[in-house]
Amino acid sequence: MLKEALDGQLTALYNAVAASEQVQVEPVGRWFEAFLKRRTRNVSASFQELEEEEQLSEEEEDEELQLEEYPMLKTLDPKDWKNQDHYAVLGLAHIRYKATQKQIKAAHKAMVLKHHPDKRKAAGEQIVEGDNDYFTCITKAMEMLSDPVKRRAFDSVDPTFDNMVPSKAEGKENFFEVFAPVFERNSRWSVQKHFPSLGALDASFEEVDHFYSFWYNFDSWREFSYLDEEEKEKAECRDERRWIEKQNRASRAQRKKEEMNRIRTLVDTAYNCDPRIKRFKEEEKARKESEKKAKAEAKKREQEEKERARQAEEEAARMRREKEEEAARQVAQQAKKEKEAQKKAIKKERQKLRTTCKTHSYFTDNEADGVRMMEEVEKLCDRLELTSLQTLNEALASGNKEQSKAALEKQVQEVNVQMQKEKEVEMQAQQVVRGAEYTSAGAGGGGGLNNRGWNEEDLQLLIKAVNLFPAGTNQDIIGKHTILSTNKIKRFRKDVVFNILAFLNDINDVFVISHPVNGSCVQ
Repeated sequence: MLKEALDGQLTALYNAVAASEQVQVEPVGRWFEAFLKRRTRNVSASFQELEEEEQLSEEEEDEELQLEEYPMLKTLDPKDWKNQDHYAVLGLAHIRYKATQKQIKAAHKAMVLKHHPDKRKAAGEQIVEGDNDYFTCITKAMEMLSDPVKRRAFDSVDPTFDNMVPSKAEGKENFFEVFAPVFERNSRWSVQKHFPSLGALDASFEEVDHFYSFWYNFDSWREFSYLDEEEKEKAECRDERRWIEKQNRASRAQRKKEEMNRIRTLVDTAYNCDPRIKRFKEEEKARKESEKKAKAEAKKREQEEKERARQAEEEAARMRREKEEEAARQVAQQAKKEKEAQKKAIKKERQKLRTTCKTHSYFTDNEADGVRMMEEVEKLCDRLELTSLQTLNEALASGNKEQSKAALEKQVQEVNVQMQKEKEVEMQAQQVVRGAEYTSAGAGGGGGLNNRGWNEEDLQLLIKAVNLFPAGTNQDIIGKHTILSTNKIKRFRKDVVFNILAFLNDINDVFVISHPVNGSCVQ
């Protein structure tokens, strides 16, 4: 039908249309053939198209079939065929139970063309006589996989199938990521071709209930005849064959029972870990509680309102507390980061100082002075803070060798002066503590020396030793002189020296300072 002309347009006729004629044609071609097939089989066009698509997909799969070479093929023992992977023998390990019969035949044909004994013998390869050649494994694999019953028996005990059931700990963390592939993997044993999926977190109650109903009533075609220990064909008589069949049936029933227990364990674990089930239970509980609350009296409603207000307040307090804890945690993390950064900076500055000093041979040509300066540099690294280290490194880097040496020696002198002051303060504190101890010991009765187990003879010997040697004599000399007392009690030198100080303190009522280097007594 011609379109209507728009305003300002004209319709012109260029050629006249010829009159229609009837022509007799002969129906031929693939479309007519498809029509006859549909009419003969009484099927619709859509079914025919679906069947043709399936055939076309199988042909495409056959064209794209890629075989994987089995590296252990030539080492296989034909007598041990029951423990072999028949899919791997035919190069179909990558598709396994999904392989079609056409693919299995094509794979077998390719393996025969490549590994047939006659062809290998013609190529000069040594062939094992009889059925001991590995080619027998290819024949046996074809025999097992081409027979639907035997193939189902082998697929039931597929050595690559994972029978693992996830634990509750794994399922609670990532439920859908853990259980979805497990159910997908085990669905291959279902008698029903169409099975429900695990779904998502927002699935409805009906969908979840349908899923678990399917798996709690799971009908598995998996059977374990492939694992029969005895073959009834090898029986010598009818009674022995019956006995073998009885043993095999019992073994299959036991394995089938274990398999169904495994499936039941899988479903129970998934059900207990499913967050949707927990949500449904909570929703059901909330619904019952709401109905119960609706029937309660006004006083009870008021109490519930108060309780909700209290919970809201606690929740608000908890939220505030969590915010405060989070803020404190962030402050602590920031402080830790700053501390770590400062430690790294100090370490870097220390290394820089060592490297600079080492590069300039510690600003001296004398080996002894170099060792001394090395110790002083280490002392600077231990004592100086970050800013001082940075200032010193900048001074060493900006000046010449003499200026750098002067800056280093100045810093060393300042640190030594500071350490000396600290040492003097510490000694004064020790003197105060020591004087307090002597005072408390004397107040306890009998004096400090008597409280330390020194009898009268020991004290007389100590007095003689002090009077024998002049003032300023090293403590160790006096200590050696009084190591043994008259009552044969052995005194340690450190104890004797300490009591010499105590004795002088008691006699003269003054503090005795012990020099930190040579240990001489100064009154």
